[in-house]
Amino acid sequence: MKVERLKKKELDAYCESLGIEVKKKKKQELIEAVYEHERSIIDEAIASGTCLELLKTKVGALADEYAANLNEKIVARKEEMKGDDNSHYLIYRVLGISNEEGVLIDEYQNTGRFLYKYAGSFLEEAASMCMFFANSKGGKVLVENTQGKKPKTFEIDFLNENDAVELKWRDATTDGDHITKEHTRVKAIQDHGYKPIRVMFYYPQREQAIKIQETLKTIYAGVSGEYYAGEDAWDYLQNVSGYDLKQILTEIAERRDREDNGE
Repeated sequence: MKVERLKKKELDAYCESLGIEVKKKKKQELIEAVYEHERSIIDEAIASGTCLELLKTKVGALADEYAANLNEKIVARKEEMKGDDNSHYLIYRVLGISNEEGVLIDEYQNTGRFLYKYAGSFLEEAASMCMFFANSKGGKVLVENTQGKKPKTFEIDFLNENDAVELKWRDATTDGDHITKEHTRVKAIQDHGYKPIRVMFYYPQREQAIKIQETLKTIYAGVSGEYYAGEDAWDYLQNVSGYDLKQILTEIAERRDREDNGE
């Protein structure tokens, strides 16, 4: 759970469930208290030799949380779509798509947006968790934009000592402006004395998106940064954290398969 995204009342309730005192504490203080709480649990697990088991439990719980939320969103959207105006199906039919196919296409298009969003957020959060288990002093950091006025700050997904790690599940953008924005971001990070590192677990498959990624790789090299994609990204995470997240996720996926098959 990314506590940063919780509203103050939600954060208060979450902290109280952990036994953290919330009275007269601001949101940032509560966030820091949550991380201190997590650090203490990880330290105990390290001391007892149960760190991997704890990580697997937490990643599994995170997966269950995301799966439940995703399903809720999909069910709600499908119900909402029952009242949609489908007059545009006329154009579908003109182009050779039947009404039945049109319904399925619209459903998958709508629910697919939720899936991509949740898939990305889950994997990035799980990867951050692995790094946090290896370095409980690291974490998310905001740095000032030294290259311009907008945006005012850039977010580092995980500051691992001097390494400013950006975690991406996949980047399929074909927008040329993305290159300019990313160049500004990595230059600002470099200005703060950090090494920009991009870790992207799934490489895009379309030609234009691939060209964008090749350019980004050059940008990172130009600021003495590092760029990892595909299997190299999984290997980087394992080398830095000591945990094989891909194997952990494979075990969860296989458990889901068995449950779906009634085993």
